[in-house]
Amino acid sequence: MKKTDKKIENSIRETLTEVCEIALEDVAGFKWITHFSNYSDFPRSLSVVCIFNTNNDLSNAYSDHKDDYLRSLIKEKLSAVDIHIKDIRHQVSFDTEEACENENGGKWHERFR
Repeated sequence: MKKTDKKIENSIRETLTEVCEIALEDVAGFKWITHFSNYSDFPRSLSVVCIFNTNNDLSNAYSDHKDDYLRSLIKEKLSAVDIHIKDIRHQVSFDTEEACENENGGKWHERFR
């Protein structure tokens, strides 16, 4: 990883940590957040995944439009550190710990492959 890529990675990590802290307070059932990127195709390759506890929690979040809230929050916070996302609906997705447990035996590394 190049030095500039490490700086970008640190900015993303710090920004998403802030988003996570806000979401833990504001969004019922939200648990954690992660991201993936190929820095040779950045920022288009950036993918952010918001993880909820249960499928029901995620369903409720969709009903309450918390998915839109989280996408907006992520876009706003990343923009503040000069990371601009064109297609936020494509680059932010949602999953649940329950689904990972049921479908992948709780092995996130397999699920994210």
